[in-house]
Amino acid sequence: AWVRATDASDLVHGEVISLRTIVLDRRRSTETSELRTALQGQVTALQGQVTALQEQVTTLQGQQGLAGDHTQSELPEEAGG
Repeated sequence: AWVRATDASDLVHGEVISLRTIVLDRRRSTETSELRTALQGQVTALQGQVTALQEQVTTLQGQQGLAGDHTQSELPEEAGG
């Protein structure tokens, strides 16, 4: 009887360990999924910021180009005068 009780106890202990492992794996999987979702949101936000900055750079380059064209068109007149 002692051997059977010990065997049963070992079996139950093994099952408990197995269930704990399953629960921990699922918890980690859920946490990983949540972190992945949060990171994807941050990436999306950063991509939006990069796009906005690129638009600002393009606008500034356009303004500098206009200013540069204006300055260049005046230079020959000043040099010739």
